[in-house]
Amino acid sequence: MADPPMALPPAFLDELRARTPLPGLIGRKTRLLKSGRNWKGCCPFHGEKTPSFYVYDDHFHCFGCGAHGDAITFVMRAEGAAFPEAVERLAAEAGLDVPKPSPQEAARERRARDLHAVMAAAAEAYHRRLFLPEGRPALDYLLRRGLTEATIRAFMLGWAPSGRGAIAADLRPEDISEEQMLEAGLLRAGEAGDPPRDFFYARVMFPIRDRRGRVIAFGGRILGDGQPKYVNSPETPLFRKRMSLYGLDLAREGAFRGAPVVAVEGYMDVIALHQAGFTGTVAPLGTALTPEQLEELWRLNPEPVLCFDGDAAGARAAARAAETALPLITTERTLRFATLPAGEDPDTLTARGGRAAFQSVLDAAQPMAEALYGLVAEGRPAATPEQRAALRNRLAGAAGAIPDKALAAEYRRVLLDRFFAASRPAAKGGRPAPRRAARPAITAGPVLAERARMLLAILLRHPWLLAQAEEAVGLLDLPDGPPAQLRAAILAWHGGTERVDSEGLIAHLAQTGLEDAAAWALSPAGLPAAARPEALPGEVDEGFWHFFARLGGESGLREQQQEALTALIETNDPAAELRLKRLSEQLEAVRRGDEAAGTAGDAA
Repeated sequence: MADPPMALPPAFLDELRARTPLPGLIGRKTRLLKSGRNWKGCCPFHGEKTPSFYVYDDHFHCFGCGAHGDAITFVMRAEGAAFPEAVERLAAEAGLDVPKPSPQEAARERRARDLHAVMAAAAEAYHRRLFLPEGRPALDYLLRRGLTEATIRAFMLGWAPSGRGAIAADLRPEDISEEQMLEAGLLRAGEAGDPPRDFFYARVMFPIRDRRGRVIAFGGRILGDGQPKYVNSPETPLFRKRMSLYGLDLAREGAFRGAPVVAVEGYMDVIALHQAGFTGTVAPLGTALTPEQLEELWRLNPEPVLCFDGDAAGARAAARAAETALPLITTERTLRFATLPAGEDPDTLTARGGRAAFQSVLDAAQPMAEALYGLVAEGRPAATPEQRAALRNRLAGAAGAIPDKALAAEYRRVLLDRFFAASRPAAKGGRPAPRRAARPAITAGPVLAERARMLLAILLRHPWLLAQAEEAVGLLDLPDGPPAQLRAAILAWHGGTERVDSEGLIAHLAQTGLEDAAAWALSPAGLPAAARPEALPGEVDEGFWHFFARLGGESGLREQQQEALTALIETNDPAAELRLKRLSEQLEAVRRGDEAAGTAGDAA
């Protein structure tokens, strides 16, 4: 891809390319089909019947005519646009303002090109010193960490000596000025009139490269126990920490060849995993993952793995990453979370157990929907009603951060399913739930499903009941299929809606693919009076608790009665008092064998 014929900041052009998905752009001109993780189709630039035109994450290539380039090149070739016109069109679609060309911008672009040459020369100088006698302690350190010489050379690792003025002495023969070294972050300005001094000294050097393989910064690790252990280059015209990932250029190649994309914590983790064959590995630069870094990961793979230490700090880092990612995930891109064994990091794990040890960590990675509950609930007690309500609000808030409403609803359903399952007595303090009385075999089939239908129909027509009965409904054992699906969707909706009305609930179910299940529940045959829209509140209340009793059985009612009593004692909440009253009435009716408790009737 040639340099642009107009002076625009390289960072702007990189962002423009990142915001322009190539399959969507090129798919307007030729039909593309998925081919593994890439796309292929017939070349739009020459007539062909057998597809030889391939679209990758950031470029296209035709193996027939040799056409090759990025999004800007494609618009120029496909539409006959000049470079400025192609940039303007793509920027308008991406919502970006094109910086105005100016002599200052042209000069800045020339300086950036010059700075890339400066950084390349510095990387060579540091690397060369690693293999001199002065760099022997650093080389021995890397070898002791299990790195081979081939790996050390592939990552261009180096050594910044302790003597001041070393990098300036190395680069002066290359006609690199002190001003350029200051702008590149290789020198720092002196204080009180002192001359500039080396930014890095007495450190093992890790060149940081952009996605095109150009050195843009360095990380330096001290030998021994000094602090800070790691230092990164300052922000420069080439380097913005939040936009960069260590190992990105090599990970692009690894991901293209099918390697899993994994984000770990540090430089040595990345290098050790690449050496072990995990060539899609990257790391942020000593900070929590940023939205920009997540975007880079998704350009490599729609479901990258975030790998964290198995300690409290690792759990906090995973929770922060999830919080950052939730507003960005879609049905097309998400994350998986992997946890290392306690006391291990990737390089120690692979050193002891080889490739198979880390592969087992990746195999155990959880999809985000599964991992999120633990990340939100970790270390938060849920013993009292107040604590449970606070946790439920946090779970609903996590799901609500997802912009896609259908996806957010699915996350609410999954999270609240876990919440209500964890609230059951069997999950509290590890105590087993009281054994329920055996039910007649007939209730395990159509009769039980029909009773569940009655209860759900009453809820669909009168969701205001959930204010007092939400937790009771969550604890019921309902048949799999439509009953369980409807219950989960109703509870998820109630946890995230501001307006509780039947029309809104039924519309929500239609939007989430449960229209048929709702129609099943509301089919007129045998519905009780309590499920009619015009039913009076007292009639609705009695009908609901009647069917609740028929579904829960005596043992289940006793458990819930005790739960309601505990809640009333702890909170003195009128809703808990009403729930206790209804449960006690239904329990008494069941004990009397009164099949027609309440006035609603039982169509089952």
